[in-house]
Amino acid sequence: MAALLVAVIAMILPGTAVAGTDGGRALADHWGVITRNTIGSPVAALRNGPYGSFGVTGTSARPPYGRGSLGIEVVGATPGVNPPVVEKVDFGNEVDFYGKSLLSLRRAGFHVFQTGENISYGGVTNMPNIRIEIDPNLNSTSDYSSLVWLPAASPTVNSWSPFLDATTTGGWFLTGNAGAVTGCALATPCTFSALKAAFTSRNARPTVLTVSVGKGRDFMWTGAVDGLRLNDYVYDFEPDGVKALHKR
Repeated sequence: MAALLVAVIAMILPGTAVAGTDGGRALADHWGVITRNTIGSPVAALRNGPYGSFGVTGTSARPPYGRGSLGIEVVGATPGVNPPVVEKVDFGNEVDFYGKSLLSLRRAGFHVFQTGENISYGGVTNMPNIRIEIDPNLNSTSDYSSLVWLPAASPTVNSWSPFLDATTTGGWFLTGNAGAVTGCALATPCTFSALKAAFTSRNARPTVLTVSVGKGRDFMWTGAVDGLRLNDYVYDFEPDGVKALHKR
């Protein structure tokens, strides 16, 4: 019975049975900076806080889960800085989601610590992203694309946001040929439901390669992310590792 339960859980995105969790804690060595997706010298590190900013009280003054978060720092196109240096970083998992069905993704999103400085660098939508590398399976030559969530503006600044739901807000785009085929490109991002329909209407069965949170390449950004949600699990970024919390 236990083996059957593990097999069933492993079929669902995200599969913590595959992740090898121990007491709700995901294996720390499966989460980290994806080195091949790093450009420049950016920072994506598990950290305490941030708390505040000064004068902020209540739940928005501390990380939504535990006491830590994923701190992200990238240099981007910044007024007055020449020559421009545009960095990129992805902090993710290249092991536990591999081969999962993208179309089984029902819930996604995160909490963000956005600052006024970030807005001054690139506007209110200068935000970190969820990036899912996939095999689109749209045709015989379409075997790789990055699926990227572009969040809408955070409703709070200089404090922690409420949960930002990637299935109902913002837009999604696909890189490369998959973006052109589906119409969900950077210039014409799709809603979450339209994205899934773009695959199902073509009888495509995209599979996941990796899942990450990151930033770049566009504007400078310094902030933090916590509580990455993927279906029934929330990934809590803590200074000592990543915890997988089961939610309904």
